Amino acid sequence: MPHPIFSMHVASQALVEDLRRQFAGQPAAAVLAAAAAQFPGQAVFSTSFGLEDQIITHLIFELNLPIRVFTLDTGRNFQETYSTWSKTRHRYGRPIETYFPEQAGVEQLLREKGPNSFYDSIDNRMECCGLRKVEPLRRALAGEQVWLTGIRAEQSANRHDMHAVEWDAGHQLLKVHPLFDWSFEQCWDFVHQHSIPFNPLHQQGFVSIGCAPCTRAIQPGEDFRAGRWWWEDQSAKECGLHSTHPHNGPDPVVEPVVGVN
Repeated sequence: MPHPIFSMHVASQALVEDLRRQFAGQPAAAVLAAAAAQFPGQAVFSTSFGLEDQIITHLIFELNLPIRVFTLDTGRNFQETYSTWSKTRHRYGRPIETYFPEQAGVEQLLREKGPNSFYDSIDNRMECCGLRKVEPLRRALAGEQVWLTGIRAEQSANRHDMHAVEWDAGHQLLKVHPLFDWSFEQCWDFVHQHSIPFNPLHQQGFVSIGCAPCTRAIQPGEDFRAGRWWWEDQSAKECGLHSTHPHNGPDPVVEPVVGVN
């Protein structure tokens, strides 16, 4: 029986704890099926076509689950990401909804600050992310009850402290991570076993793939998230602290940066 709409849009801790117990130790496919059954028509999955997301997309489409799959096209993606997107459509023959940034906001940002303002300060980077990702995501999640993601615990120290089921106060919905306890090796094994299309950048040292100007391959021994916004203070990158200190250095993509090979 479906769970009722949350009173005043606040999920009780009892519901979160109940789902954590229910999903604990369950295969990803079972978690997805349960989410679809308990929240019919209001469970959605966001994909950026990374390795984890491709696994969840495969399970949703192969099991024909009634879960809406969507992506955010920031306008700054790698061509390899678009190619993976295209291969996924051909493989499964299922629609992937697309959300774009609001045109006026992006036009104003580029007019006032140029195309690479995100290198100048964390404030500028957060502004760009806000326009290209946060606002479109808010539209994509509006009115939904469950947001399924490809987050895994080992992706960063910050994510180690998360749970497989959480309450997202910002979007006022449940957030479920079906692959939370999977290792990167398990993901690769599953992808190869089921011949799932994957982003070729993963074979070039990219473990987390976002916008092209803001993502690089990681070096051996580096944190999973080290390749994202790598020119920033690592301690501020995950917790969202703001800084007004200008970058004032070379463009990290096309010019050498000290400490980045």
